[in-house]
Amino acid sequence: MERIDRALSKLTNNTEFQNRYENLKHEVLNEKEIRHFLNENSTRITGEMVEKGLSKLYEFSSQSKNCDKCPNLQGCINFLEGYHPKLILQGNAIALNYEPCPQKIMDDEKRRHQKLIQSLYVPKDILSATLEDFIMTGSEGSRMEAVNKATTFVEQFVPGAKQKGLYLYGSFGVGKTYLLGAIANELAKKQISSLIVYVPDFLREIKASISDNTLNEKIEITKKAHVLMLDDIGAEAMSSWARDEVLGPILQFRMLENLPTFFTSNFNFDGLQTHLTVSQRGEREEVKAARIMERIKYLAEPLQLGGENRRL
Repeated sequence: MERIDRALSKLTNNTEFQNRYENLKHEVLNEKEIRHFLNENSTRITGEMVEKGLSKLYEFSSQSKNCDKCPNLQGCINFLEGYHPKLILQGNAIALNYEPCPQKIMDDEKRRHQKLIQSLYVPKDILSATLEDFIMTGSEGSRMEAVNKATTFVEQFVPGAKQKGLYLYGSFGVGKTYLLGAIANELAKKQISSLIVYVPDFLREIKASISDNTLNEKIEITKKAHVLMLDDIGAEAMSSWARDEVLGPILQFRMLENLPTFFTSNFNFDGLQTHLTVSQRGEREEVKAARIMERIKYLAEPLQLGGENRRL
């Protein structure tokens, strides 16, 4: 122990060490943010506190603040990735409190945003769609009308209030599904969750769910989505069972609970009703098809989307 004490004493008495220490101290204490902190708390901070807290002040000066030394979150240089230091007084001592940095806040917000948009069988690019990009793909009157109606829906959305969605119909590749994704992203900015479902694959999975006892669970999730978007309804022949026991109850529940529902289709209302009328067995079931259409018309306003096929 005596030898360690002597070594430390010798080190601290070393002129070169003292000079380096004083230079470092001078550099740290003259850093703008540190100087501001010391001046702001000058009535509480003593010289002894500064000496004892110099290591904390140095730690503060060496870390990135407001991401000034970090290219991105993955390239964060700080001790705690995504957190930057804030000088505080803790009793009679200078201390540090680490808070989320701007990059981490943005990254966390992006993750929360992504979690608000659930999807089933929908291409990934749809989940990053924006109204701005949709507008850039064409300026036809119907497209601008669709954007205006979508914007109005998002701005006026109030959970629980009756508010119609949109029934977007038109030719292949005009951007119907893309617009659903853009609306979902606008809703996510307001912390409103949505579920986008590609109907043909959803119905196939629902049929397969009978064997693994998850049928009711999947239907319940779809029924109760805050905002439901049914993509490409009528794209394939629908069995009487899928129409009456799956689609019907989902739409009925959403009607009663005033839950907004959007649709896309290649058919207008009349065309979809004809499509739903003929069962897979070739039977005409006009009353049952009309019942489904009644619910769709209650839930959504029809809007034809024009333009050229942008998939080509």
